Amino acid sequence: MPESPPPPSKRRRIRLGAVSRPAGQAEVPKRAGVTRREELLDIAAELLAERSFASVTVDDLGAAAGISGPALYHHFDSKEALLGEMLVDISQHLFDGGRGLRDTSPPERLLDDLIEMHVDFAVDHRALISVHFRDLLQASATDQRRVRVLQRQYVEIWVDALLVRKPTLTAAIARPAVHGVLGLINSTPFSPRARRGDMVALLRTMAAASFAAVGVTDAPIA
Repeated sequence: MPESPPPPSKRRRIRLGAVSRPAGQAEVPKRAGVTRREELLDIAAELLAERSFASVTVDDLGAAAGISGPALYHHFDSKEALLGEMLVDISQHLFDGGRGLRDTSPPERLLDDLIEMHVDFAVDHRALISVHFRDLLQASATDQRRVRVLQRQYVEIWVDALLVRKPTLTAAIARPAVHGVLGLINSTPFSPRARRGDMVALLRTMAAASFAAVGVTDAPIA
């Protein structure tokens, strides 16, 4: 019997290209379990994170992958399509992971599991976060809409989890609190490097402490 896949919070790498690959497209794996399309998306993520979408040409992407620039068009219609697929895959991956946790985690544990999952994602996919922050507006309008819809759905899973943890909160307070914590975690690519274990522990602790402070009113400062 094949081994069951790890739960979303334990996955270390996204299978880029697995979400948005055109239906019926067959590809010969470049290495075990990874198609050429997925490998190209991984390579592109690192290059775009380093240099930005506008400054990377199709020839640059091809050279990094060991092929000619025009050969990329066997896999993607354009550089913009490659970017859009990458960004949609990120958002779909997170939404699917959050939805999976929502369906399997005890309600009182869900917020902690979401933190764990998203911290793992942020620490292991710095390049993808950098590309998303800087280059989302370079994707097609259709892909931008897809990304934003998935992001809103993902955030609402967090909002519901926070309201279970703190039922006296309103959604109007919980929603910006969730955005603030996700922003904290997603700042990882711009933070000084640290050992993975140390960074994971730090981010989980800070995220949990931030949520714990939501709704706590301190005495006014004199």
